[in-house]
Amino acid sequence: MPKINVYLPDELAEAVKEAGVPVSAVCQRALEQAVRRVTAIRETASSGSDLQEAVANLRHFTERTRTAVTLAHEQARTSGAAEIGTEHLLGGLLSEGGNLALQVLRALEIDPDRVWSEIVRRTPAGAKVEDDPALRFGPRAAAALELTVTEATSLGHNYVGCEHLLLGLIAEPDGTAGRILRSMGAEPRLARRAVSAALAGYVHLRAQAAARPAAAPGDPQEALAAALRQELAPIVQRLERLEERLTDG
Repeated sequence: MPKINVYLPDELAEAVKEAGVPVSAVCQRALEQAVRRVTAIRETASSGSDLQEAVANLRHFTERTRTAVTLAHEQARTSGAAEIGTEHLLGGLLSEGGNLALQVLRALEIDPDRVWSEIVRRTPAGAKVEDDPALRFGPRAAAALELTVTEATSLGHNYVGCEHLLLGLIAEPDGTAGRILRSMGAEPRLARRAVSAALAGYVHLRAQAAARPAAAPGDPQEALAAALRQELAPIVQRLERLEERLTDG
């Protein structure tokens, strides 16, 4: 049977040994799941006959994520684009309107409205298409979707949400969406930290709301964004200190 080397941080490797975790079995299950997800994404990305049906079959995608992808298809079609690009995926994410990725952007002090304006500025209008449901994902958008699945898997999540789609768009190096987001400060490592903090903050806020149903809190989205900014503050400060040292050196 072929072997694949798995490299772990020292502390994690020691913890795995002490706990007696069956590494081979765990890795096999995780890799099988990742392969199924990536294969499903590739089939969807290459589909042009009935994209909406293909997207609906992505069972591991949340409803909001499927909606964002469907909106991306609609935006590409109505704008006359030859293919679905990363800018359309980002536009679909913004248009969906109620997902966690938007809170992550706000926690990173990136205004979603400003992102939308930049998408419009950088995306030339194409020839109008009457009705072309057979649009396919462009190579960069397909790569971003694969990275979306990879981000969800690496975080240990058994679903693919809009927050993972945001991470996939940031990580994809050549697409319009990634260039826009990175130019506004959405650095991949910091964005991953923000997603983890967002999920923790969301669970915490839900627990607080359940414990105090009679309370009259302010805007829960603002509360979540504020909590995220507080969680990220020390990380941002560390990154800034590292950048200063590199600049001084």
